[in-house]
Amino acid sequence: MARALARGWGEPVLATDAGSGRAARLAAEVGGEAVATNAVLAERADVVVLCHKPAQLREVAAEVSGRARVVASVLAGVSLADLREAYGETPVFRLMPNTPVEVGGGVTVIARDPGSDPSLRAEVVALFERVGIVVEVAEDQLEVAMALMGCAPAYLALVAQAQVDAAGARGMDTDTAARLVVETMAGTAALLRARDHDAAAVRREVASPGGYTEQGLQALERAGVPEALHEAMDVVTAPRRP
Repeated sequence: MARALARGWGEPVLATDAGSGRAARLAAEVGGEAVATNAVLAERADVVVLCHKPAQLREVAAEVSGRARVVASVLAGVSLADLREAYGETPVFRLMPNTPVEVGGGVTVIARDPGSDPSLRAEVVALFERVGIVVEVAEDQLEVAMALMGCAPAYLALVAQAQVDAAGARGMDTDTAARLVVETMAGTAALLRARDHDAAAVRREVASPGGYTEQGLQALERAGVPEALHEAMDVVTAPRRP
């Protein structure tokens, strides 16, 4: 996620790692600098974005807390309460972006937090709005949101690949099939926006009674596609063992 965000922002960044060399490679790609420690980064950065493993929360906080101006966490499963406990008086925000931030088409959800500083919150939101849209949700809905927007790029890619494979099995070259599928996905997203996100309305517009599309939809329903998506939501949002 650090790389996707840095590519989306498209400007020099400060980065650290635990010795993997990823920070230096990222800085070489987008510009900026791989700094020696988290403490140094915290003192120099306008906003510290946490993209490390959740288990490293307290280890990193010990270096950053008290030095950072503001901290934006994209760590899965780390609550605002956990962040506040680790960071003390340092202002913290909890967000979850998805990978299309890399191309400026991302979705980021930010946890609702009435106690946050409005000016700092606006600054953090503006930073993430540069790589897509930002939607505020209740913190207890972040896991559901992640199952929708965080996992969905992979789900949609699975659907795209299945359609390309189906076309290829019937003689179409895969490059043409992939272009048709991807551009149709993009156009459908635009149409859904124009219809105020009313998916049922778009289905009705495309699927005339008794037509090919309606028959195709019935085949997808018989194959259990809607149920499979419900099951995927259950799996992703199930409580995790510590």
